[in-house]
Amino acid sequence: MFPHSQFHSGALKRASPFGSFWGVLPVRMFQGTLSIMISRRDWLVSGTAVLAAAGCKTPQPSGIRVRVWDERQPAQKRAYPNWLGNQIADHLRTVPGLSVESVCIDDPEQGLKDLDSVDVLVWWGHVRHAEIEPATAARIVERIRSGKLSLLALHSAHWSRPFVESMNAVARDRALAALPEAERARAVVVESDLLPRPWMAPSAKERLSPDVQYRRPPQGPVEVRLLRANCCFPAYRGDGKPSEVHIRLPRHPITQGLPESFTIDQTEMYDEPFHVPAPDEVVLEEHWAAGEWFRSGSVWRLGRGRIFYFRPGHETYPVFFNPNALRVVANAARWLGKD
Repeated sequence: MFPHSQFHSGALKRASPFGSFWGVLPVRMFQGTLSIMISRRDWLVSGTAVLAAAGCKTPQPSGIRVRVWDERQPAQKRAYPNWLGNQIADHLRTVPGLSVESVCIDDPEQGLKDLDSVDVLVWWGHVRHAEIEPATAARIVERIRSGKLSLLALHSAHWSRPFVESMNAVARDRALAALPEAERARAVVVESDLLPRPWMAPSAKERLSPDVQYRRPPQGPVEVRLLRANCCFPAYRGDGKPSEVHIRLPRHPITQGLPESFTIDQTEMYDEPFHVPAPDEVVLEEHWAAGEWFRSGSVWRLGRGRIFYFRPGHETYPVFFNPNALRVVANAARWLGKD
């Protein structure tokens, strides 16, 4: 359910470099009668240590490294007996070229340790956005900017701190890029928020965010007044009525193997305008019988990295059992991680 107050309501597998092997390896001591049985695990560990001592590289997981991050809130159990994130991860493990792990907010370091080992971060969050520290979100955004990480935000992750900060980084970059180079180097950015508290939905009459205004005083640098992206929308319906998803870019890698349109049988409705920077690509558009619509599959570029937002995915509806929704996520993960 969408928020009227604050929020919506509501281990990597590594293949052995030695292939299949016997469960135990016998080693006979020729100067005695003792036979030592070394377990396969100990043999592999010691073998890896020998390789490392010899200066050899230890084998690494092959393919695009995907981490599925999930809040795992109890309401998910209505539609996902083994959690929503695990459902997505189980499907992605069937996709060639992906190496997949599934984590949650209650894991050590909130499931966000060792981001050097992640190419694509798939994020589903809903009511615990505030538990992610701003510094953690900033670290994720910097990795996106440097091209070391891509973010795939799902449904209510539109209000997750990594997505919100990514959108505002895009808005900030665009605001500065619009200035002549001489002004840009000295410009002062002054940021403000659309509403007085975070995670408040805008009304239909609110000023659209993000927005930028430039002030040029007689002396001193240009002042860039940036209204930050709210990353929400003025209307929603939680009645579970179906939506129709239409392909806007049929040649885009994210839409490969999809029909021209497909139905999500049960879903929440989000209605435009979505308070985000204009997407670099609108890949998917979603419509409802009552006339609402949404840019439900959008791509933004940030520095050398990319962000993809996919709107369907409310936790009490089985959206991620829909083969077309799963194909969107799988295609996006492969495309986002290929570079």
